[in-house]
Amino acid sequence: MTPRTPAPRSRRERPAKPALTYEGIVATAVALMRTEGLQRVTMRRLAQELDTGPASLYVYVANTAELHAAILEELLGAVELGAVGADGDWRERLATVLGSYTAVLFEHPSLAHSALVTRPSGPNYLALVEAILALLHEGQVPDGQAAWGVDVLLQVATATAAEQSARRQDDSARDQDDALVTALREATAPTYPRIAALGTDLVSGTPEQRIAWIFRAVINGAKETPR
Repeated sequence: MTPRTPAPRSRRERPAKPALTYEGIVATAVALMRTEGLQRVTMRRLAQELDTGPASLYVYVANTAELHAAILEELLGAVELGAVGADGDWRERLATVLGSYTAVLFEHPSLAHSALVTRPSGPNYLALVEAILALLHEGQVPDGQAAWGVDVLLQVATATAAEQSARRQDDSARDQDDALVTALREATAPTYPRIAALGTDLVSGTPEQRIAWIFRAVINGAKETPR
């Protein structure tokens, strides 16, 4: 017996698709990044996920770069800014804010690399910039130096997250580190006197300790270096 071919359903009988919204597009993009990685978050792939055409998305997002900026803006909502109103040395509290920003990027290695060139402009990013400026102001950093310093501080934090997250994904990173430590230890004083004098202190400390020191060094530099 020949199976019967199902009768085609009228478009009116199909469940209506949810209306596209900017918030819904960004939420879907974030979910897609978490499961497939940022490289897979393209306008075409996102349109497929939303069961629509890429042209429909361009009404809300201009291009993939803007989409990635929107993802970063969304995730920046997780940065802890409570240190602004807390007690303690302003430098340490600023380092805490920058450390929280770095940690958010560190959770998403591909996003950390994108953040080197991506410029979000939403309320979460503005809140981060405002927090850094408020702490620099509390530390009596001159306004001109603070205005330039906030950019440098975020660049350092972003680059640090991109480097560390990339090395975490690189299977050969540990071997490279071991080779470097061996080379430093075996450096002879006649040829490399300063390397021999410092020895393995060149690679000492935990990543967390070194990142915190980097932040303090840049913060102090912003305060003491006139424009």
